[in-house]
Amino acid sequence: MSKMKKFVYFVVFTFLFSNSAMLTYAQEPELGNWELGIKYIADDEGKAFVLNENGERVIQFYVHNTQMFEIEISFEYELPFEGLADGPESEKIQAGDNETFNLIIEDIDVFNFAAMSKGEMKITATLVSRAGIAVIIPENQEAVADIEIPTIHSITVDIADPAGAMNAGTDMILRVTVTNNGNIKDKVGEIDLSDNCPLMTLDNGLDKLLVTDLETDQSTNADLKITASDSHPRKNCKLEITIFSNGAMNAGNSKISEDETSITVEPPLAKPVDNQNDDDEENSVSEVVDSSLPASGIGAILLSSIMALFYAEINSKKRYN
Repeated sequence: MSKMKKFVYFVVFTFLFSNSAMLTYAQEPELGNWELGIKYIADDEGKAFVLNENGERVIQFYVHNTQMFEIEISFEYELPFEGLADGPESEKIQAGDNETFNLIIEDIDVFNFAAMSKGEMKITATLVSRAGIAVIIPENQEAVADIEIPTIHSITVDIADPAGAMNAGTDMILRVTVTNNGNIKDKVGEIDLSDNCPLMTLDNGLDKLLVTDLETDQSTNADLKITASDSHPRKNCKLEITIFSNGAMNAGNSKISEDETSITVEPPLAKPVDNQNDDDEENSVSEVVDSSLPASGIGAILLSSIMALFYAEINSKKRYN
C-alpha cells in the first residue's frame, strides 16, 4: 500500500472517530447547565437564618438556567424543629433566566427549643423536563442552610387578689409570683409599683425577685406588705406592678409584664368603751343599796313600837298589884 493511501485512510478514520465522539457527547444529557442556590445572609453560608418569635422565616432561593432551552424544576424541602414549608412545588425557568423563589418556614414552636439551637434545612431541586421533553436521566441538586431558634426573654408577673377589705391602720400581705416563660435563663431586672392612694404604703419586700435566676418554666414568689394609715378614708385603691426582663435589658431590648389588683380600705375598727361599762355597773350597785335603806328603817320603827307597848303593859300590871 502506498504512503498516499495510508494517509487517506488515516484522515478518514480520524474524521469518522471525531464525529462519532461528538455525536456520542451530544446525545448525553447536559449536566451542570443549571444551578440551584440559596441567597445567604451577607453571602455567608455560615450565617444561620434566625426565626422570629412566631416560628417563621422567609428564605429566598434561586435557579439559574444557562441552557438554550426552557427547563422545569421540581422542589422538595426538609426542615428541622418540626416546621412546615410553604414553597413552590415546581417551576419553569426560561433559557438564560435566573429566577428567585420564596420558601416560607412556619409553625415552629420556638418556646419548645433552647435559644440559639440550630438545625439544617435542605432544598432538593430535580430537573423534570428540558424544552418540554421529560428527561430520562434525572438531575438533582441540593442547597442547605442552618435555621436558628431565637432568644426569647419572657417573664410574667401575677399579683394575688386580696381575700377581703382592709381597715385603716392595718396592713395585709399579697403574694407576687413571677414565671420565666422564655427559652433561656432569665430573672427580674427591675420592679415598678404604683397605687392611687397616697395614704397607702407599699413595703417593697420583692427584692428577692431581683436576685433569683429562673430556668425556663420556673417560678418564684415574694410577699408584698401593704399598710393603710390610720386616717385613710374609705376607698377602692388600684395597685399596679410592672417587671422588666433582665436578659432583655442586657440585650438592649425592653420586655415587660404587668398585673394589677384592687384593694378596698374601710374605716378603722371601733374600740370598746370599758369605762362606760364600769360606770353602769357601779350605778347598778348604788341603786340596789339605796333602794334597800327604806325597808330597813321601817322594820326598826315597828320593832321599837312593839317593845315600847310590851314594857308599858308590864309596868301597868305592877302598878295595880
